Amino acid sequence: MNEDRRHAELDKPRRARKGLYVLPSIFTASSIAAGYYAISQAILGTASAPWHFDLAAKAIGIAIVLDSFDGGIARLTNTASAFGRELDSLADVIAFGIAPAVLAWTWGFRMLPHAGDLDIRARVIDLGAVATFVFLLAGACRLARFNIQVNPQPSNPGRPGRKYFVGMPIPAGAGAVAAVVHLVKGNPLQVWWVSLAWGACMFVLAFLMVSTWRFFSFKGINFRQPQNFRWLIVIGAVIALIWASSQYVLFALALVYILSGVLARLSFVFRPPPAPPPPPRDEVWHTR
Repeated sequence: MNEDRRHAELDKPRRARKGLYVLPSIFTASSIAAGYYAISQAILGTASAPWHFDLAAKAIGIAIVLDSFDGGIARLTNTASAFGRELDSLADVIAFGIAPAVLAWTWGFRMLPHAGDLDIRARVIDLGAVATFVFLLAGACRLARFNIQVNPQPSNPGRPGRKYFVGMPIPAGAGAVAAVVHLVKGNPLQVWWVSLAWGACMFVLAFLMVSTWRFFSFKGINFRQPQNFRWLIVIGAVIALIWASSQYVLFALALVYILSGVLARLSFVFRPPPAPPPPPRDEVWHTR
């Protein structure tokens, strides 16, 4: 009896550890559900019912939060697995690739009014389909590159020892689309030249995702180690601001994150060349 009890006690951590693998997968599945809900709401959205577009944008934002939780929980509980990584990649394609691409097209192009030059409207809608598809394809390629790279190095390296994303992560691209739609409360674009500008933005986001520019990675923050109390103040302030005015705060956060990668690249390109090393001592003596 005592031996059976001892075996049962030894099996408890094993069973608990096996169960923990389900926990991050639940968040991943929830992210897929949020992406699917965003797609359905984007399809239902019209100029007379813009709240569907806003709900789609909010669902993408929720998927971003859930995606950050599943990876963090897997690292904290040491339950990362090959199955979890593959499921997470598929979830990212749905929630941060297909969902924002559909939302960007339906909100930014499909709702153009029929009044005016119908030929221009048709061409702009076709261009929007191409732009949003390029966004989706770039996001999928970004994920594939991330999965196969072991130690990626950005073309403009930053501080040694700090973790960076090589190329803008796909959740940031999806968040930018959702932030813009949420900023206007889902009211779709009604002017064709504004839709053209929106298509250009989609091409820019696609380029940033497949680029080798460095973007800050929050995975470098280890929450298992003691942190400065100022982090708590900053996080609390951001949450309070989002609660008070989510439209402007989320748009500002998305814009700042995108500009951080662009400015980091520009600062690397236009920085002054390093000073040449001093000549050896014997050469200095010879010139004298």
